[in-house]
Amino acid sequence: MSELKVTSIEELKKIAKGEVVELPPFAEGTPFVARLKRPSMLALAKTGKIPNSLLTQANKLFVGGVQQAARNTDDEAMMDELFEILDVICEEAFVEPTMKELKDNGIELTDEQYMAIFSYTQQGVKSLENFRS
Repeated sequence: MSELKVTSIEELKKIAKGEVVELPPFAEGTPFVARLKRPSMLALAKTGKIPNSLLTQANKLFVGGVQQAARNTDDEAMMDELFEILDVICEEAFVEPTMKELKDNGIELTDEQYMAIFSYTQQGVKSLENFRS
């Protein structure tokens, strides 16, 4: 059994800059590669980036994932809350390009990209394998 070593501050700083990942494409044959980081949903709630009014829905999303949170797709308010939370998560996850840069250029994420980004923020790069064809 190997001895554990403390992770260096330099390594933590490198990790904090995010990692380059391939997301589902906007168009067939054109990869979408971005630098993402994995923000904490708990920290987003604590700092008010996820407002108190959305905490119940955020908790469902955090505990059960998107499918669990979106069970009642007939509830328009619930779907609006879900997308609002996903927007906050994507805003915090994108390092390069930023979400603001995408929006400023009229680029809207696809549903598959939203789901991939959420999965990445919760489970890391391995979760993106499910979104690759």
